[in-house]
Amino acid sequence: MSDITLNKTLNLLAEEIDIPDSSYDLVERRYQALSAWFANPSSKCSNFDPHLYVQGSFRLGTAIRPVNANGEYDLDMSCRLRTGITKQTVTQKQLKELVGADVEAYRVAQGFTYPREEKNRCWRLRYADSVNFHLDAVPSIPEDAAQKKIIREGMVRMGATANLADATSSLAGAITDKTRSNYNSVSSDWAISNSEGYALWFESRMESSRLLMEKWASEARAARIDKLPLNKRKSPLQKCIQLLKRHRDIMFKNDSDGKPISIIITTLAALAYEGETELDDTLSGVLQRMGNLVRTTAPRVPNPVNPVEDFADKWAKPEYAQHRLEQKLRLWVGQAQADILALQNTRAVIKRQASAVFGLELSDASLDKIPGLTTSNSNPSPRPHVISSPPPKPWSRG
Repeated sequence: MSDITLNKTLNLLAEEIDIPDSSYDLVERRYQALSAWFANPSSKCSNFDPHLYVQGSFRLGTAIRPVNANGEYDLDMSCRLRTGITKQTVTQKQLKELVGADVEAYRVAQGFTYPREEKNRCWRLRYADSVNFHLDAVPSIPEDAAQKKIIREGMVRMGATANLADATSSLAGAITDKTRSNYNSVSSDWAISNSEGYALWFESRMESSRLLMEKWASEARAARIDKLPLNKRKSPLQKCIQLLKRHRDIMFKNDSDGKPISIIITTLAALAYEGETELDDTLSGVLQRMGNLVRTTAPRVPNPVNPVEDFADKWAKPEYAQHRLEQKLRLWVGQAQADILALQNTRAVIKRQASAVFGLELSDASLDKIPGLTTSNSNPSPRPHVISSPPPKPWSRG
């Protein structure tokens, strides 16, 4: 059962780390400007029906403010060329250079301060804006029918409904990756990406809460729109993931190589979500159930929209053994459970916890919004994070 004071406290913390609407709006304008450039008949990609769309945490509504005030936002975007190009007609290198030419032309035309950067799978643009962020544009083409069929069948075997498997697998794409040995040769073996499908799957997990869906439908009707954007309709699941990511960032601020990656946190949390309507219940339930969803055999954390892909593939690779990635995920889950429970009903403890655990300095005015707080200072200070000891609670590996 939800605790009103704890729930209000957690919602306050989630608001503090959320990205303001003004930043979402700025990112939206930048993304729309680049989309318009690719659609212009003068662009090299315009003959191939380009479709640009946001992916990752901005698409899911789970992006958070950087820990440091001058930190940088990361906007992931797919550049899907939907017609005229296949894996049988171009190499990955040729596709990447085609998209890269339009990215560079846009950068020059807009007078960007920073040069275009080439990453293994994308082109990066750095914006010198009121909001510091970089945009990673990932070139892609639609995946072929045979591969989509394999993905669909894999999803059904993993428990997805036929309708969800049909809808998500149809969105799968092939992306460029310069680390692959066939990068500069014509080959049917490309890396697969399906960020749009993942977003649909993620929405399906949020929709497990019937009461939440009814509330959103009512709000959409009142506003006379078909559907509210994900960042405008924060669910307990989205806020839960935001808080977990910030907790992770603070706990592993001196161990960036060992911290659990966001896609694993997001996937396990979404799988563990059982439709709770309050944030405290969601966090409690998700943290209790996440461990049961890590498989004992590969794939340890399957991509829900491409089950042969393992988000935790690094765990078994010798070159990552020194980072103890699986152990640190377990330790982090246990620590997060302990830290959430330590958010007691006193102003002093909540202030200390917010600072130590989430890197937030809460004002007295903010705390005034939380009902039921006492002013006692007799509670112990939050215990420091330790990432080399056993987790406070047992971890079930399912």
